[in-house]
Amino acid sequence: MESFLVQFQSTSWLEWIAVILALAYVYFAAKQNIWCWPSALISTAIYTWLFWSVSLPFHTVLNAYYLIMAVYGWRKWNSSYSEALAVKVWPWPYHLSSIVLLSFTAWALSYFASSVLDADYLYLDAFVTVFSVFTTFLVTHKVRENWLYWIVINVFGAYLYFAKGLSLTGVLYLFYAGFAIYGFIQWRIQPSVVEDNKVAT
Repeated sequence: MESFLVQFQSTSWLEWIAVILALAYVYFAAKQNIWCWPSALISTAIYTWLFWSVSLPFHTVLNAYYLIMAVYGWRKWNSSYSEALAVKVWPWPYHLSSIVLLSFTAWALSYFASSVLDADYLYLDAFVTVFSVFTTFLVTHKVRENWLYWIVINVFGAYLYFAKGLSLTGVLYLFYAGFAIYGFIQWRIQPSVVEDNKVAT
């Protein structure tokens, strides 16, 4: 408990800004508000640097990817697309096959990276990263189940960040898990939900 308080008190102002904007992102995303994407753009730019500084290589790459996806998502959710971009539901076989493939990919990345990288929690880093890449894609295409993935990702992510000394970010990801439940409920009550039997592109 004492170490947590020490970590919390020593949180940098950059991490505070990243956390505040990250909370804004998930709130706006749950509301299907386009302002989620500029919030994500700035937050992830900061986190790219923070994760590199604490030796989370996969998370560094992940946040660089988030920067690109923030621009892509902003364009995808633009008003010229808004009417066509309804909330979608993917069939469960899609998700089951995706989970198997993503888990194997995370294992393979961590296995091969372990020979060149000296980092703790390498598999967990890869697991959170690989699933986050996939789930961010689901968000940009408004696939409702993205929130269920985020619940699991955020719980594991919180553990990882506490272990790496990013306590404020760990707390953020616990809040994220709660927000993901809220987001799923919000998107579930949308009247424009459609069954999507092909993978979005």
